[in-house]
Amino acid sequence: MKRLLVAAVLLAGCQQEEARAPDPVSMTGDALSHFCLMQVDQHPGPKAQIHLAGLPDPIFFAQVRDALAYIKGPERDGEILAVYVSDMGAAPSWDSPGEDNWIAADTGHFVVGADVTGGMGAPEIVPFLTSEAAQDFAGRKGGRVMTFHDIPAETVLAPVDVTLEEETPS
Repeated sequence: MKRLLVAAVLLAGCQQEEARAPDPVSMTGDALSHFCLMQVDQHPGPKAQIHLAGLPDPIFFAQVRDALAYIKGPERDGEILAVYVSDMGAAPSWDSPGEDNWIAADTGHFVVGADVTGGMGAPEIVPFLTSEAAQDFAGRKGGRVMTFHDIPAETVLAPVDVTLEEETPS
């Protein structure tokens, strides 16, 4: 009987833990990218937000690739409660990825290896809510469709040669 009671208490604790996953937060001009501290909404392409235990606000990323590097890398700061990415199938455009079209990363379909760069100039991993939208994008821009968990760590942790265009003086 004690074992049954302990199991019920543990199960209830697990269910409460699951229920506490925070909702996504709208992307505003106040959102700063975790790595570069630049305004996220000032960069094109999909974005990500990660909610960590003990922090009241999510950490934002100007590129989905950067968020995945954070998740798959060794320098994570805390327990991840939720990860949200822009659904580019619902985005107004590449330059305007949307403020509230977030999807849970583990439910998304990601195009890896497409001929696109994200907000910080590195090759981007492009998220979509539906497999069909991801397949359509991959058909136009290249790459292959993968799930969040199938994206290899080396895809996001390998060094990238980013050549920044020089600004032309006015």
